[in-house]
Amino acid sequence: MSGRQERMPSPVLTTEDLAVGYRGPRGRRRIVAAAISETLRSGELVCLLGPNGAGKSTLLRTLAGMQRPLSGQVRLLGESVHTLAPKILAQRLSVVLTERVDDSGMTVEALTALGRYPYTPWSGRLTAEDDRIVRWALRTVGVLDLASRPVAELSDGERQKALLARALAQEPAVLILDEPTAFLDLPRRALIMDMLRRLTRDMGYAVLLSSHDLDLALRCADRIWLLPLQGTLCAGAPEDLVLNGAVQAAFQSEGVVFDPYAGSFRLTPRARGRVAVRGEGLVRVWTERALERAGYGIEPDSSASCTPQVTIVTETGQSRWRIQATDQDQECHTLYEMIACLQALDSPSERCGQAVET
Repeated sequence: MSGRQERMPSPVLTTEDLAVGYRGPRGRRRIVAAAISETLRSGELVCLLGPNGAGKSTLLRTLAGMQRPLSGQVRLLGESVHTLAPKILAQRLSVVLTERVDDSGMTVEALTALGRYPYTPWSGRLTAEDDRIVRWALRTVGVLDLASRPVAELSDGERQKALLARALAQEPAVLILDEPTAFLDLPRRALIMDMLRRLTRDMGYAVLLSSHDLDLALRCADRIWLLPLQGTLCAGAPEDLVLNGAVQAAFQSEGVVFDPYAGSFRLTPRARGRVAVRGEGLVRVWTERALERAGYGIEPDSSASCTPQVTIVTETGQSRWRIQATDQDQECHTLYEMIACLQALDSPSERCGQAVET
């Protein structure tokens, strides 16, 4: 390790013993989450994760100054977000919520231009510099070619990019996004997350987003804020929270198990017995996944003798599966067929076993 110390990025948003929630009748408080003392730094992508009802949206709205805390402080560049003038707050922080925007026939460029409102005079007239920033925001998120398109005609992915362009046009220090990938398919979710990573790394934005997409969060986030039900928010690198068991504890549910090796959740179906598998490579990986999905345990010790046994045979790039049981020997050409054959056996053995090699 060298003697030179790297400077940690500057904090832009901090919380001090923050409690969030609602005030009910007669001023009675309903605390959703409390004792939150965390820091969001420039150049950092943070994902806020937690089960439904944990208070993620309530926390984001409080951090953005849209809802007052029950107690504690939220500071943006050293000043309370709840005492900043709205125009100054909008110059420092932009928000993208899950609610559908009322496009009212406006174009993508007009929507993006709304992000310049903290800088325009009462007339709302844009200067040449404002126009330049709007075009830059459109280009940065990849929708410059859609500038003249009505927002109502956009796909969900294009609409989300347009909302990001509007947020960037505010030139904020912090971007807060509430489930920005909620309505997108997997490829477009990955594209949005990659774009947000580039905004933090290349341009120094501090980005905080809530998500239900654990897999993408574990792969993309610099840090995770994990908010469990009726618990205290814990924060750290994704890998730290997996290794210390915090992820599994936060999402613990009957019939669902977090696999720390895969970094994802898997179902725990009713056990049908154990199966020995012989084979290798990618076909074996997906064979074992198919068996586990169907409720079969994979026998790790292939030196013992028992049934059923599944042997993967690959020739000329094609695979087939040979199933051997006590008095049966069947060959299947798809995993779907292989599972059906196993399920048709009268009583799948629960003894250890060895696959037959061909």
